Amino acid sequence: MKRREFITFVGSAAAWPLVARAQQGGSPVRRIGFLNLLAETDPQAQSWDTAFRKGLDELGWIDGRNVHIDYRWGAGNLDRVRLFAQELVRLKPDVLIAATTPATAALQAETETIPIVFAGVSDPIGSGFVASLANPGGNITGFIILQGSLGGKWLELLHEVAPRVSRVGILFNPQTAPYARYYLDTFHPAATSLSIEPIDAPFHSAAELEATMTKLGREADTGLIVVPDTSTQLYHESITSLAGRYRLPTIYPYRSFVAEGGLMSYGSDVADAYRQAASYVKRILKGEKPTDLPVQLPTKFDLAINLKTAKALGLSIPQTLRVTADEVIE
Repeated sequence: MKRREFITFVGSAAAWPLVARAQQGGSPVRRIGFLNLLAETDPQAQSWDTAFRKGLDELGWIDGRNVHIDYRWGAGNLDRVRLFAQELVRLKPDVLIAATTPATAALQAETETIPIVFAGVSDPIGSGFVASLANPGGNITGFIILQGSLGGKWLELLHEVAPRVSRVGILFNPQTAPYARYYLDTFHPAATSLSIEPIDAPFHSAAELEATMTKLGREADTGLIVVPDTSTQLYHESITSLAGRYRLPTIYPYRSFVAEGGLMSYGSDVADAYRQAASYVKRILKGEKPTDLPVQLPTKFDLAINLKTAKALGLSIPQTLRVTADEVIE
């Protein structure tokens, strides 16, 4: 791009809010900043964005008509996410959407005034985003994807499907899942009650991930729980592949893992949380404050089971689970 063209582009971009707010008839075009730690090409991220935009459409807020959405995708890079958070805040949007805990933390560090609506967050109180669920107390509110009690629930389901498992690792990246204790605090007591050895299995890179799962796979009668975490999502193909290679009965937080060969999953409909986030965006654009909008808990949880994978692992799925499962892959 030539220097003159670049200057023209920058000038146009800087003037965008003024132009947008001077639309025909004086109707303002509102601005939304959307920060996601995942990559734009990630299927999970795409489903979240589609659900959010559908929610906005249903409420009469159409991107390119009466609202403009500025997207930033971190692709798993925390430094990039922090820079993107600064960029979005400088644009002075009417409201910010934070997808995942690290994205919420990055935006929180940049503004105490612009409303922030999060989705894809596990523990907003423990992460310091809100004072309480009923009374957030600041400029941040949103939708929790999973509750801490699932740390124990995942283990119980895994034990029901693979009763011979005597050791279970719980997989997470401390950098992208600083809230892991939210699940560990229920995972460990459940392991004790079931006479199962609990193993914290943190990793920080692709190489560490493989080494960790290889170590778990060398021990007989070992299972695995995968924590909802941006890193476990980024490495979803590697995790399901390694779990199959080392014959590790594994339970995941999202259906997408089961669709690509994972044994089973139990969790909420995350895309629906993003669709609901659109309702809070509408209310904020209409003048309500985040502090007056309580943090919402998930209301529906789905169980998915891959019978082909179970057969490959030599596992027999109890009929009670087959009947109650929301999705059974033959």
